[in-house]
Amino acid sequence: MIYRTFKDKELSLLGFGAMRLPLNEDGTVDEIQTKEMVAYAIKNGVNFFDTAYPYHSGESERIMGDILSEYPRDSYYLATKYPGHQITAEGASNYDPASVFEEQLRKCKVDYFDFYLLHNVYENSIDTYTDPDWGIIDYFKKQKELGRIKHLGFSSHGGMDILNSFLDKYGDIMEFCQIQLNYLDWTLQDAKAKYEMLTDRGIAVWVMEPVRGGKLASLSEDAEERLKALRPDESIAAWSFRFLQTLPNVKMILSGMSNNEQVIDNIRTFTDGEPAADSEVEVLLEIAEDMKDSIPCTSCRYCVDGCPAGLDIPHLLGIFNEVRVVPSINSYMRLDALGPDKQASACIKCGKCSKICPQGINIPAHMEAFTEKLASLPTWESICHQRDSEQIKR
Repeated sequence: MIYRTFKDKELSLLGFGAMRLPLNEDGTVDEIQTKEMVAYAIKNGVNFFDTAYPYHSGESERIMGDILSEYPRDSYYLATKYPGHQITAEGASNYDPASVFEEQLRKCKVDYFDFYLLHNVYENSIDTYTDPDWGIIDYFKKQKELGRIKHLGFSSHGGMDILNSFLDKYGDIMEFCQIQLNYLDWTLQDAKAKYEMLTDRGIAVWVMEPVRGGKLASLSEDAEERLKALRPDESIAAWSFRFLQTLPNVKMILSGMSNNEQVIDNIRTFTDGEPAADSEVEVLLEIAEDMKDSIPCTSCRYCVDGCPAGLDIPHLLGIFNEVRVVPSINSYMRLDALGPDKQASACIKCGKCSKICPQGINIPAHMEAFTEKLASLPTWESICHQRDSEQIKR
């Protein structure tokens, strides 16, 4: 098992994510198989387990607590998250930080969490997290001082501006940040810039969606042939991990494993230290570029000033480029943060933007196509429900 040093801890670079546990036919978690998966992971050197308050409708914390309680407390590291991103005015009373935290300790059968995260600090949740009336950050800072949290960090599906804004205020107490990072999103979602910014700030990087929800576990025939020519015995999914292994400030790669086969394959990939070579990284990034089929917007923003609907056209085209490949949680979050009057559907098709666009992009046509694409996709609410009730690819 490959390990990386974080503070005074040696963490298995592969982390066991508990968001996509195996399911029974009735939609409940298969606890017997999960226990077998955890046992195999621990036997083969995995020592980091990640869950969260809402995973599997709240059952993930309990199940992982039950299973891990059979092992010595100092033999594993446990991470969970506070669900501030889910707080609404209607249900605010259900998210008192102290009540949630005490419930999590009970469910996980521990006296402390090795790692604790503010769950998804993004455009629509940052005001809640930083609201002094809630006192969320002050509360968890206090728990860290009391030793009930060993390391405090946050996850985010937000953009660079939100990450910088949050870290400008709280970078002195945030030790790590969990972001969506893989060789497709390296440029598609500007993950490269996020990684470099966090590294420059001295914030360790945790990785979620390393295989992009399964998108990078099954590529085009041509792409898979190129990778098989480089390493005939390597699985396609393993290439995502090989890419991430080249990044020294990545201290944790979380994989939401749903069956024994995924556990075995992932552990095989992390048993040796064979990160992708520079030439192999070039091939992966070329494959990513071929997957994009991007609208050639350069973000010059000439189109923005004259838009009667006040749309951030480059931002919308960027999200559309991502959705055209495969929608992710990030794309839903970015759209949600805009509000209904700033969506592609608000375009009035006046054509002023296309006339001034140096790239000659037919922007109204893309806004219409984006609107139609979104109408054909599952809603954000159904995606959240699906994560809890159906088996999803890692």
